[in-house]
This record gives sequence, structure tokens and C-alpha cells, in this order.
Amino acid sequence: MSLRGAERLPKAARLLKRAEFLKISRSGAKFQSANFVVISSANDGRGARLGITVSSKVGNSVVRNRIKRRVREFFRRRRAALRPSIDILVIARKSAASLVGKSIQDELDKILAHPSTRRGG
Repeated sequence: MSLRGAERLPKAARLLKRAEFLKISRSGAKFQSANFVVISSANDGRGARLGITVSSKVGNSVVRNRIKRRVREFFRRRRAALRPSIDILVIARKSAASLVGKSIQDELDKILAHPSTRRGG
């Protein structure tokens, strides 16, 4: 099942270059939970963008890709609620491999409930 049109997460909504990841990790606000580290930083008005880092220490490729798919899906569905000029970097910790079902979404919801990441905050 592929996503079409407005359901997709466009390339412009993703952090793709190493320099972008490094800039955010140096200057962004850091929020932590048991399974994720989320770093957010204002951008120059290009819209809310997402970067995901899942180290090989987290698990094999199947596990890493599952985490990335679920984080992207979370971001895609909640992108409208985020500040329009924010970059978000999600770093999965080793313990994220054990998360099942909706628990990834619930945990990221708690982290991103911070006013600095929400629209109007």
C-alpha cells in the first residue's frame, strides 16, 4: 500500500544532509525520554522537517527500519500541529527496539507536547 498525494511525507519535509543533522544537534533544544532523544531547532521558514537517527546498536535493519517507519508516520500525521518553522531530530535509543504498537506514538506525543514545538507556542 503506497501513500499518495497529501498523505506522503515530501522530500522537503525531511532532513537529508549530515550538516543539517549536526547543526540541529549543536544548537537545538533537547528533550529526552526512556527510548528517544528529540532535538528541535527553528529553521528559516521551510516548514516543519524531520530527521531520524537509528544506530545499528539499536538492532538489525528490520528493527531500525520499523522504528523509522513509525516515527515518520507519527510526524506525517502530526505535522500540522507543529510549529511551521521547526526542524526535529529524533534519535532512537537502544531500548526503542522493544517498543510495540502505539507506544512509539505515545512516547513521542509526550515529548513533543512541549510548547516550543507546538503551533502557536
